Amino acid sequence: MQKVWTPLCERLGIDYPIFGFAHDVATVAAITNAGGYGVYGATRRFPDEIREELALIRSLVGDKPFGVDLVLPPGMPEHNSREAIEAEISEEHKNFVSGLIEKYQVPPASGPGMRTRFIRSSEVEEAQIQAVLESSVNMFACGIGAPPEVLRRAKALGKTTLALIGSPHHVQRAVAAGVDMLVAQGYDAGAHTGPIGTYSLVPQIVDAAGDVPVLVAGGVATGRHVAAGLAMGAAGVWIGTAWLLSEEHQEHMHPVNTEKLKAAGSGDTVITRSESGKTFRQVRSGWSQEWEAEDAPKPLKMPYQDVLVGDLLGAIEEHDIEPLIHSGAGQSIGYFDEVRSVQVIMDDLVEEASAVLRLQASFLK
Repeated sequence: MQKVWTPLCERLGIDYPIFGFAHDVATVAAITNAGGYGVYGATRRFPDEIREELALIRSLVGDKPFGVDLVLPPGMPEHNSREAIEAEISEEHKNFVSGLIEKYQVPPASGPGMRTRFIRSSEVEEAQIQAVLESSVNMFACGIGAPPEVLRRAKALGKTTLALIGSPHHVQRAVAAGVDMLVAQGYDAGAHTGPIGTYSLVPQIVDAAGDVPVLVAGGVATGRHVAAGLAMGAAGVWIGTAWLLSEEHQEHMHPVNTEKLKAAGSGDTVITRSESGKTFRQVRSGWSQEWEAEDAPKPLKMPYQDVLVGDLLGAIEEHDIEPLIHSGAGQSIGYFDEVRSVQVIMDDLVEEASAVLRLQASFLK
């Protein structure tokens, strides 16, 4: 199998310019061990968990590089106070959620949900940041927001810094903040995504970024997409959805979600704010449809929506409420309908990308 290579590979010490994002330790480690660059999504983890999990990934990958991603949105409350947030949530919103609980007969959760374990706040963010900076992780990625002071601290410790952006207008601010790399995340992407399509977005960001390397995110599912990203001037690709149906990720995945992801096509995803208050692409389900109904209230901003629905989201999976179970996923989910290992997924990406790049070269006279 021929290698797909860009100068970024030599700079970072990886075999392939393929960055893989996942919320699962085993999956992240497998991506790095398969020659890519695994990135762990740690936004919803307590600082002590971040320390333990990054240390575990390091034990699994040895000296190979891996990264961690935190969402650091501006405008969050200062303190980790659930009571203060709940006091500002309207009765209309509380009644709507109570109606969902009654309609689908959802038993109470045994504990706080993933989004209510703590409140997204400056207080928690700083503790998470410190946990990352104290670790041996090689890259600090900012999923939302890229505070210059945080980037400075990370770079001073020799860590590569990266920011995900969804508009050409965000390039100047991110570069001025000091990022080493950018991810141009198009509309096709899963989870938090913007309104501009990948093909329209990437060349504009590449042009505006100058010498700062750019990765393509959003709709990257095959080697053809990898080759297309490089043809647009990107230094590599950033992939999330592909790993949801990896063998390694199944311990982290509800079985109902596995089956829904297998069955989903590109047209079966929707963008909703009902998950966190931010735009979030996920597979269509009873959850998204309830929030799209005419009588549904408008989702609240982050972190108010987190607090409003966090416990319910946890209870839905805990008690197997099938109609409401859902997963974030990009439009590229239409390319995946079976569970395979990370290594097999990586091999397929590299083999097809190599073949396409050779074919493209043959067209030159």
